Amino acid sequence: MIKFLDLYKINQNHKKELLQAFERVLDSGWYIMGNELKQFESNFAVYCGVKHAIGVANGLDALILIIRAYKELGLFKDGDEIIVPANTYIASILAISANNLVPILVEPDLSSYNIDSKLIEEKITDKTVAILPVHLYGQLCDMNAILEIAKKYNLKVIEDCAQSHGATNEDGTRAGNFGDAAGFSFYPGKNLGALGDAGAITTNDDKLANTLRALLNYGSHEKYKNKYKGINSRLDELQAALLSVKLEKLDQETEARREVAERYLAEINNDKLILPKINFRKSHVWHLFVLRTVERDRLYQYLLSNNIQTVIHYPIPPNKQEAYIEWSDLSYPISEQIHSEVISLPISPVISASDVSEVIRVLNEFK
Repeated sequence: MIKFLDLYKINQNHKKELLQAFERVLDSGWYIMGNELKQFESNFAVYCGVKHAIGVANGLDALILIIRAYKELGLFKDGDEIIVPANTYIASILAISANNLVPILVEPDLSSYNIDSKLIEEKITDKTVAILPVHLYGQLCDMNAILEIAKKYNLKVIEDCAQSHGATNEDGTRAGNFGDAAGFSFYPGKNLGALGDAGAITTNDDKLANTLRALLNYGSHEKYKNKYKGINSRLDELQAALLSVKLEKLDQETEARREVAERYLAEINNDKLILPKINFRKSHVWHLFVLRTVERDRLYQYLLSNNIQTVIHYPIPPNKQEAYIEWSDLSYPISEQIHSEVISLPISPVISASDVSEVIRVLNEFK
């Protein structure tokens, strides 16, 4: 079986360094909010090109905390609206709802699967406070257009970078350094994956960063003194140490992903399949290689019968989820089409050339 993602093999490439990091944390006797966290935050801030990287427990908390911090700073309030793509993973939307703000769904561009910047302005109202672009599947959104709109209407931009670690535009700006703040996930299957749940926030805003550091730690800057009704969302020392190890090889592993994706793009030749499109090579880090077909379910079974494991990201659009039953009568035809047609192929820094060739061969023989 050609695995969709072989996490065992990926982490075996780092085994020696990961074990050394584990022993370092174990022997330190300090497991929460210590030097390993400080070092990873510093390393990740430099990597993203930002002033602040703030470790948190997971990617959803990262987004929730950013919005919560803006509420504490008096910039957002209950009932305000945040624009978000209609075809994102539901976490992007949950972060808005969790803060008692209103998600406003905008259809994606069918060629990139990212939010269609041309449709954003028509959804802006006097309650709109932010745009939350999601760099879906690993490709940057049209950030120049989004930032221009945000400036015109005085809106915050909160990037969802859960799938886009290291994605870069033409001038070298990385994901997480376009907007006012950004949330990252280090879920094990991400391009930069922990060995458990983990996340981070990046920002260049000193006041926001200071507020976030309190909110994630029970609302406290100083032990036993609580300024806010905060939560516990701390990135522990062990995950921080392991992430520092893996961050060193992130660009190398991203390049390996790009090479696999480029083979798929060049060698898959089947008019039943719609391949992804990219605008700029480094703008896509290929967290997922997603193609579309109207015969998605049959293709899924066909590939499985040929010992190729695939995943569907995502089978149900947010407006059809039971959690958002109030949206069930709303129509987002482009999003719904995407969710009914997409299928993700095996891609990782450890997939073999022969396995890539086999995936290509089987896809080209799909009839």
